[in-house]
Amino acid sequence: MNENTISNKLKGDGIIWMVFFFLCIISIIEVYSASSGLTYKGGYYWGPALKHTSFLLIGVCFMVVVMNIKCKYFKIITPFALLLSFIMLIMVLISGQSTNDASRWLSLFGIQFQPSELAKGSLILAEAQILSAMQTKDGADPRAFKFILSISIPIIMLIFFENFSTAFLLGAVVVMMMVIGRVPGKLIGRLVGIVFLAGALAVSAVMIFGTDKAKETQNKANTVLVEHADNNAKKKEKSAIDKLTHRFDTWKTRIDKFIDNEYVAPNDYDLDNDAQVAHANIAIVSSNIVGKGPGNSVERDFLSQAFSDFIYAIVIEEMGILGAFVVCMLYIILLFRTAIIANRCANTFPALLIMGFALLLVTQAMFNMAVAVGLAPVTGQPLPLISKGGTSTIMNCVYIGIILSVSYSAKKNDSTESSSPATVKAKTA
Repeated sequence: MNENTISNKLKGDGIIWMVFFFLCIISIIEVYSASSGLTYKGGYYWGPALKHTSFLLIGVCFMVVVMNIKCKYFKIITPFALLLSFIMLIMVLISGQSTNDASRWLSLFGIQFQPSELAKGSLILAEAQILSAMQTKDGADPRAFKFILSISIPIIMLIFFENFSTAFLLGAVVVMMMVIGRVPGKLIGRLVGIVFLAGALAVSAVMIFGTDKAKETQNKANTVLVEHADNNAKKKEKSAIDKLTHRFDTWKTRIDKFIDNEYVAPNDYDLDNDAQVAHANIAIVSSNIVGKGPGNSVERDFLSQAFSDFIYAIVIEEMGILGAFVVCMLYIILLFRTAIIANRCANTFPALLIMGFALLLVTQAMFNMAVAVGLAPVTGQPLPLISKGGTSTIMNCVYIGIILSVSYSAKKNDSTESSSPATVKAKTA
């Protein structure tokens, strides 16, 4: 009877499959609806949705392959994935393709690839392996803390200079995995304190040396010709320090917008300088319990990155408060179901591995939602498995595949234990 269940046919946990299926359906619908700007430029209405669907299908293919890999082989992959991630992150700093003043992509055979996506998975693999290998009856060996930091800090710092939000979220996941892996609390406390101090210093540096470009727009008309004439010269004159700090201006602008809580009358609101936040708020406010319905968004035509960073605002506008709640609950179900699967694992490594990936996906999702509703400053974090994307979509499918792989092996262990003579004897006694 159990062999005929949907869960067994799909090889993995049925609830994880259900969550993944619904997230993909919502993704296709909302990307199709939110991509009106791209369709206008490209002249093909179905183009963005079909492209996104193709990436989802590629991701599903990778997911099926990964879910058929036994958990022990993930340990073999770890050092190669770490080395490749480190090399690619250095390459992206040196010769990465720039979009919106951020160099985050490498071009491989004409396809843009974001090395930070691979680095996130590699770091979780490594941390899970270290924590599982150094477990004692009293918790993780204190040396595990040093090993984790020696791997995490270089990768996170390489990501930091081009993508602060990704580095921050990855660091948060690393700390949460330490807590789950029973690293001594005093070591984690010291780390958190040092990180907060470093963060405060970093924010201070950004506020001191960065420039809020939004507040200097009145001078652009007078300097545009000079800037254009000197543009090439400036690019050549950039020093190494300039390359590392060129994102300060963007960060300062975002921080200023977030902390500026002064009331602005609707008639005085600058939609040009605050377009993303303003139109996201309009999309949310104009919704109701059930929303306007799929494909009926108005703000998608005005909200930049409506199909990516701010797709949750479009979800709220079209699906209402109820739809927003359902999407949020899908991620929460994913986290709690993964925790149940981890609790069934016979070994520590698979349990820590899938909890790390679940925390990565859910933490990123919650942060994206917080940005969309104005609870966090604007970042470039997409909504996992829903936002339009290439590398991120494929890698998120791979992470789900790893969770499904572990869930299948955990289920097999449960069935083996329940059918063993010792277990049967114990149950009948």
